Amino acid sequence: MNTFIFVFLLSTPGVTAVLHTLRYFHTSSSDVPNFPEFVAVGYVDDVQMGHYDSNTKRVVPKKDWVKDAVGEEYVERLTARAMNNQLQFKAHLEILRQRFNQSGGVHTFQNMYGCEWDDETGEVNGYNQYAYDGEDFISLNLKEKIWIAAKQQAFITKLEWDNDKVKMSYHKYYFTQECPENLKKIVNAGRSFLMRTDLPSIQLLQRTPSSPVTCHATGFYPRYAEMFWRKDQEEKVLEGVDHGEMLPNHDGSFQMSVDLNISLIRAEDWSRYDCVFQIKGVEEDLTVTLDKSVILSNWRKSDGASDTSSSSPGESDPNKETSEEQREMRTLIS
Repeated sequence: MNTFIFVFLLSTPGVTAVLHTLRYFHTSSSDVPNFPEFVAVGYVDDVQMGHYDSNTKRVVPKKDWVKDAVGEEYVERLTARAMNNQLQFKAHLEILRQRFNQSGGVHTFQNMYGCEWDDETGEVNGYNQYAYDGEDFISLNLKEKIWIAAKQQAFITKLEWDNDKVKMSYHKYYFTQECPENLKKIVNAGRSFLMRTDLPSIQLLQRTPSSPVTCHATGFYPRYAEMFWRKDQEEKVLEGVDHGEMLPNHDGSFQMSVDLNISLIRAEDWSRYDCVFQIKGVEEDLTVTLDKSVILSNWRKSDGASDTSSSSPGESDPNKETSEEQREMRTLIS
């Protein structure tokens, strides 16, 4: 099965944020090869906790502690709700194709909803938004109790949903009470897993001797982390720095990278630069000094041999067995 990329972009709080999140993603699609016509997934603190699709027709918890927290009865309710949503989303998708004057082809209708809970202040918040073909369509303004149409074609839906006072009252209850209570139960049940801190493996990578040096961290948890380059141990904005996205790993941990343009740096000044990684809950920073001897690279020298680092020949054996992690790192610069 192909991996589907959700169109919703979720912001990543800085290391000072203390938020727990419960999010559900629903995707109805047409004519997407090797992909179910309906998929629903749930995430708590960006960890997948359950999955449903139109092929299996059943919600499957991904973590035992999630099932323990909500109970089998709640899983059955989620399954029934997902099956109902499958039918509704298929109908919505057909309606939207007509509104946009479209016939066949690949089309998607998506919904992201959920809530967040600050376990320090107790503040809760909810959100519910829809997208069609990868673009915002309509979203709920919970505070004002109105829907916001992002497209002209969504205005009909806005009027209909704004006038449905019963449904709006349910949204208010669900996003401010039911959803946060479920989130608290799940977080408490999975506290040892969700509240853990895993430090990353950090490597310096480079495509060629003249390419930017990438500082890459992988395997860390939680996602409340930052990484940057600094000079002379001073945290200030540097020229030639490019921050990459934070991405999830298959095991639930995260990875991120930040590039440094070395063409702006004199060779004798390299040791003045450090890559710094910071993560919530750990006071001490993890740092790697800019040093040619530790940079991993797969650029080819003039004799055709593949060099595994930018250090001089003889300092490392190119035939030496490397760790699985290092091999994964090298795929990032190939």
